[in-house]
Amino acid sequence: MKVVVTGGAGFIGSALCRHLVAERGWQVVNVDKLTYAANLSSLAAIADHPNYSFVEADICDHVALGELFQTHSPDAILHLAAESHVDRSITGSAEFIRTNVIGTYTLLEAARGHWQRLSGEKRKAFRFLHVSTDEVYGSLGDTGLFTEQTAYDPRSPYSASKASSDHLVMAWHETYGLPTLLSNCSNNYGPYHLPEKLIPLVILNALQGQPIPVYGDGTNIRDWLYVDDHVRALVMILAKGRIGETYNVGGRNERTNLRVVQRICDLVDRHAGPLPRIRSRRALISFVSDRLGHDKRYAIDAAKLETELGWQAQETFDTGLEKTILWYLANEEWWRPLRRLASERLGLLAG
Repeated sequence: MKVVVTGGAGFIGSALCRHLVAERGWQVVNVDKLTYAANLSSLAAIADHPNYSFVEADICDHVALGELFQTHSPDAILHLAAESHVDRSITGSAEFIRTNVIGTYTLLEAARGHWQRLSGEKRKAFRFLHVSTDEVYGSLGDTGLFTEQTAYDPRSPYSASKASSDHLVMAWHETYGLPTLLSNCSNNYGPYHLPEKLIPLVILNALQGQPIPVYGDGTNIRDWLYVDDHVRALVMILAKGRIGETYNVGGRNERTNLRVVQRICDLVDRHAGPLPRIRSRRALISFVSDRLGHDKRYAIDAAKLETELGWQAQETFDTGLEKTILWYLANEEWWRPLRRLASERLGLLAG
């Protein structure tokens, strides 16, 4: 397989590239604009591999995408490039509309042109997998799960832009016959995660003895998915998924934000040792004004993926979280330069 991965220098994208090259032996062309959220050091393990190549390009640039398809003629596209931080979308939505909506449209058109030029088995085998989020479904109450039939109800500029891109992908399949697949995942976590996101931010603040901000009363619930489990799901969807279908990917690990933060504090206490003058890092927790439009609860029903394609998460939340914390403790040279980008949760700065 020769595949193009868009956004391959990001958190999930880099994990996908590493897996495809090192574990699957696929040829991977990583296309990334290299925004603040990209980090080529996350790809150091495969940077010199003969099956890996990198192209710096913006998915909104139709000329660059045309050259990409002409040069590499991929068998599949795995589309992960996106602006993804909810807090940033609240304070600056324009880039989210540009990248997530216009960029997806531009990529779809380039992929459609490429697919229409193919013939025979190569045309029949071509796939376009769009990687999206459970946030397009809106907010759940105390019960229930998001399924593939849940109506879209986005609540933030980020989720609205991703919902728009999902609809474009579905429309390009229905209108033009482009062989698309779509996945919607729950919150990812794991190694190489940019420290503006909740879990790595809390790990590093706890490690360094800095205040740990928790929005509202900390009772908002998320369903957590270890990034390597997500990557395996994407490969399975690409290889075995039915064209035109959506597959939800979730770890069945619902936790309140406060419970997640408290568990991180306890594990950092265990593995990094105590801080001066405080008995537990839980003392660093500080409740702050809630995020604007903060969804109450997300929870994914991954039954379709599990029963139809045979996927199962290999990590529980506890095993995945401990692996993640140990990775950050052992890889300060990776995260130290990134701390200035995420010294505070950006939603707090918006007032």
